[in-house]
Amino acid sequence: MMSTEQPGVIRRFFHGLWNALNFTRRLVFNLIFLLLLIGFIGAFFAGRPTLAPRTALVLDPIGLIVEQYSSDPAQRALTNLAGNEVKEVQLRDLLRVIDAAAKDARIERIVLVPDEIDGAGLSTLRDLGAALDRFRATGKEIVAVSGGMGQNQYFLAAHANRILLDPDGAVLLEGFANYRSYFKDALDKLGVQVHLIKVGTFKSAAEPYILNQASDAAKEADSYWMGGLWQEYLAEIASLRKIDAATISDDIAHYDERVATHQGDLAQLALDQKLVDQLATRAEARALLRAQGVAEGSDSFRQVDYKKYLATLGIDGLPLHGSQVAVVVAQGEIVPGEQPPGLIGGKSTAQLVRAAREDNKVKAIVLRVNSPGGDAYSSELIRRELAQAREANKPVIVSMGDVAASGGYWISMDSDEIWAQPTTITGSIGIFGLFVTVPDTLAKLGIHTDGVGTTPLAGTLDIRRPLSPQLEAILTSVIRRGYSEFIGKVAKARGKTPEQIDTIAQGRVWDGSQAKERGLVDKLGGLNDAIAAAAARAKLGKDYQVRYVERELSTWERLALSFSNSDAMVRVARWAGFTLPAGVFDSADVKQVAGVVESLHGKRYGAFAHCFCELR
Repeated sequence: MMSTEQPGVIRRFFHGLWNALNFTRRLVFNLIFLLLLIGFIGAFFAGRPTLAPRTALVLDPIGLIVEQYSSDPAQRALTNLAGNEVKEVQLRDLLRVIDAAAKDARIERIVLVPDEIDGAGLSTLRDLGAALDRFRATGKEIVAVSGGMGQNQYFLAAHANRILLDPDGAVLLEGFANYRSYFKDALDKLGVQVHLIKVGTFKSAAEPYILNQASDAAKEADSYWMGGLWQEYLAEIASLRKIDAATISDDIAHYDERVATHQGDLAQLALDQKLVDQLATRAEARALLRAQGVAEGSDSFRQVDYKKYLATLGIDGLPLHGSQVAVVVAQGEIVPGEQPPGLIGGKSTAQLVRAAREDNKVKAIVLRVNSPGGDAYSSELIRRELAQAREANKPVIVSMGDVAASGGYWISMDSDEIWAQPTTITGSIGIFGLFVTVPDTLAKLGIHTDGVGTTPLAGTLDIRRPLSPQLEAILTSVIRRGYSEFIGKVAKARGKTPEQIDTIAQGRVWDGSQAKERGLVDKLGGLNDAIAAAAARAKLGKDYQVRYVERELSTWERLALSFSNSDAMVRVARWAGFTLPAGVFDSADVKQVAGVVESLHGKRYGAFAHCFCELR
């Protein structure tokens, strides 16, 4: 028998209240979902603006110009949404934008703002400069607008038709230097004994631990390659600006006098030196661009940001069809195992080369190297994969970036051709071993080490004990064999004898032009030249595609990056209260240090082919 009794008033009240709350909850969440969906759709289309005729492309890179990002797509998407843009720009993206704009009838000129480029080597800047020259060759104009530039930013700005400098700005050209700190006295005070075993008169990477100043050999070598780079720099600036190189050099040598003559007005000095064409505030520069272009808004000109323009070119990395030239990026320290972008993993980079070799659509491989070296065994693994690609009748061309030295040269040598910029830093073919012992340090603290071992070798790697003559002899033999193997491989790859390579090796660093004169490099040119050479060797004609071989992005990663790069999506994220502390993912230095530590994980020693060659 069923009860017909109705629920009480209180029960019906709470039941109705619960239904109302439940309905409100669903309504609020559905509204939020709808707003987010609208934001996503708006972001997708907002990221791909429709360009009007006579648009100016604003090229204002911020941060480091790199071969590949040092963070993964998810991290970049999150930081972009939080408004903390990752301060890295891929060289390939800038080249793609400039070359596309040169062919785009809607783009009238480039407005170049180089001030916030924080890090880019001369060879990277030469690649960008060559792209700007190709843009100018179409009859279009480049206007550089700056509030003040150092010599690297100016190296790029010099490719513009006109350079506008703020009246309170400056152009500071100072030359190149390579200064390091030396620790011998400090280590002696601590009782730390550093034992250096090296092969190569000019292999000076470990000198700071055994000397208080640079050796004469190091100064000789550094002066030679830096002098070569400086002459390249002066020659290019002089040619672009129609100034005598000797005049620029003399102005730098007597800069104090020139500044005094101009009563400290650095901008007027730059104008009088013909380094810039006009002094103009940012507002005056905008007015000039409005007058020569198309006015838009109350005080601006018709323009598109280079990142938004890049979005109009489509998503890079989608599957390609037809014959391909594969580009494998080798950027950063060379360390063992699987490594993220920004480091060269012995296993992961070798796998990328293997993937390109096994892909039937890939007809040639370009290895883009920007590395001072690192772990010797990992370098050898990558070299072997490249050699196998050549054995499979796939041409291998190396394109050297800013640095391809020591281990960076090791992975480059087994190729059909090596291309470098005149300003590339390469060579440093040498080996060293460093072993530290601290018995005197411990003695200062009243700590002493004693005991027994079952063999003469037992305990010789204990840094608490003095270096034994037997271990020193073993390390010396290993280092000498490593050097002999290094120059032997270079000799075989370059068609020379080991004795011939030895005379130009010895750990000595060369710029690209000097390396070409000595047979370590085949041709001078940039990344595009190397890609064209690879296509020519594979007999592809002009009908080929270029593909970067990297870990493939998932569909969701591509969408996340696309959404996160749009202003609309960033506004939606901020409206929703999504924020991250600045610099959460700025971890390139941490990753680099972690990679080096990982190289020694589980071992008491390691062999490295590394070049400490850096311009400041």
